[in-house]
Amino acid sequence: MLSKHSSFFLIAIFLFWMKTYIGYKVEFSIGVQGPMQEFLLFINPLSSALLFIGLALFVKGKAQPVYITINTALMSALLYANIVYYRFFTDFITVPVVMQVKVNGGQLSDSILSLLKPYDILYFLDVIILIVLLATKAYKPTIQKNRRAAKSVFALAILTFVINLGLAEADRPQLLSRSFDRNYLVKYLGAYNFTIYDIVQNARSESQRALADSSDITEVQNFISANYAEPNDKYFGAAEGKNVIYVSLESLQSFIINYELNGEEVTPFLNSLIKDDNTFYFDNFFHQTGQGKTSDAEFMMENSLYGMSQGAVFVNKAQNTLQSAPAILKGEGYTSAAFHGNYKTFWNRNEMYKTIGYDYFFDAEYYDMSEENTKNYGMKDIPFFEQSMPLLEGLKQPFYTKFITLSNHHPFEMDEGDTDFPAGDFGDNAVNHYFQSAHYLDESIRLFFEELKESGLYDNTVIVMYGDHYGISENHNKAMAQVLGVDEVTPFMNTQLQRVPLFIHVPGVEGNVVSEFGGEVDVMPTLMHLLGIDTKDYLQVGSDLLSEQHRETVPFRNGDFVSPTLTKIGDNYYNAEGELVDAEQGAEQAEAAAAELQASDNIVMKDLLRFHQPDGFTPINRDDYNYIKGSTTTTETEESVEE
Repeated sequence: MLSKHSSFFLIAIFLFWMKTYIGYKVEFSIGVQGPMQEFLLFINPLSSALLFIGLALFVKGKAQPVYITINTALMSALLYANIVYYRFFTDFITVPVVMQVKVNGGQLSDSILSLLKPYDILYFLDVIILIVLLATKAYKPTIQKNRRAAKSVFALAILTFVINLGLAEADRPQLLSRSFDRNYLVKYLGAYNFTIYDIVQNARSESQRALADSSDITEVQNFISANYAEPNDKYFGAAEGKNVIYVSLESLQSFIINYELNGEEVTPFLNSLIKDDNTFYFDNFFHQTGQGKTSDAEFMMENSLYGMSQGAVFVNKAQNTLQSAPAILKGEGYTSAAFHGNYKTFWNRNEMYKTIGYDYFFDAEYYDMSEENTKNYGMKDIPFFEQSMPLLEGLKQPFYTKFITLSNHHPFEMDEGDTDFPAGDFGDNAVNHYFQSAHYLDESIRLFFEELKESGLYDNTVIVMYGDHYGISENHNKAMAQVLGVDEVTPFMNTQLQRVPLFIHVPGVEGNVVSEFGGEVDVMPTLMHLLGIDTKDYLQVGSDLLSEQHRETVPFRNGDFVSPTLTKIGDNYYNAEGELVDAEQGAEQAEAAAAELQASDNIVMKDLLRFHQPDGFTPINRDDYNYIKGSTTTTETEESVEE
């Protein structure tokens, strides 16, 4: 029988500490290198456990062990939430992500369930043990008369954290001030201390807008002006006045293009477009998304600005002033519309699209959402395109439109009868099914192109298709090594796998394969210049992919970058062959990548576009937009469809 008053608390601390460390080692791939980092990973849960579980010691009497158990359970829930989130996103939960759950929550169930493991109950084993000790009366609580012990534990928690932070700063100077990468923060400080840091940073970001004024925009303007890429005379205005269709190719990565499974092409139609006379295919194009994933890709494509380092602009900054593509083209007489086979509240699109300036938003209310037509997050791609065509044909031309596909989404399982393409055999269900869902997506695009040709729209429409983000995370690298025919997927190779397809079909313009390195922030200026609209006066951080002055250093949201000559991953730099090189070789490119991210962050976090109005641009008034079916803003198109 446990008689000492401190025994129950010490058991709770020890079990929670060991469980957290084991969870770190089993679930997270955060690049621990050397004995110092290993020691910090081991020690960092202790200060959090002492602090948060120790708060229960301020409770007097018999309720104290109950509160110790409750606090342990809450901390365990946070750890487990991070584990499940990391299994797919290879990232950690932040305050903005929690806000996104409010927006997207109920529609994530299938993906979340696929990430749960039978052994996950072990992450609550310490809580179960504490409950058993209390229930069987193996521990008899005593009355704590003073708070000396609680204060001592609190002081020990602070001391442990200070030592932890000091050692972390010694190994990684300016850890808290210059790290874009949450992996570093968790590795050095722990998941729980990272949560505190994230709360502080989130509050700080909210204050940035409140304190910003028009003088803050000067530095950003100077940076963008100095890095502006002049349009290529050969292509500037080549698509003037033409319709625009964007297609977001959900989770499609470039390794699948021209890939054959058992001698059969996975994406035969997309492969054929590479050879199409009027299509540009960019084979060194990278996604640059953060926690906002698909919504980040949308934001970059239409604003040439990066998503947030934590959370998503669509959720956290939906009230910002923007100068997005639909708003710019509105001044050129364009009608704009977004098509999405899910409900308008997903990713807060019903609010964000008002800020972007979409005239119409056709969501699930406009589609037959019967069981045979839906899976995962909404409409299957083939019926989605089929049912979208009457809505598209009803739009006044020229139009700017966006289609968001959904079927090629984790866990990638297909319903029976949707495709006869075989699954892979790589010992990983997600990877195996990815080939089937990618093939289904390819077939949906082929059918969509046929419908565009039959409608007469094809020959007067620029079609931009892009992979929005990765589909297969690094947690599946063992299977991906088999897919790629290599012994292992190294960090360098994993970065190269962040390539996603980009196709730009321009009627009447000779296309080709473009091997310039670029990213999602570069697409908007590329499109605008094709349409004959110079982006010089707009605050965009991307550069025209077809410009002779295009910049080929592609920053990632975590501060890493990739280029034709160098790739930065954490503190390591690699040459084009994937060999480690001296960090000094990458200093200039690293500085340029950081400056680009900072310029974008200043615009987004401080909402600086409210202080900037280019000549000829009419700002968007959010009150002018209403995406309720049957409202006056959608009646005209609805009536044309009914006819």
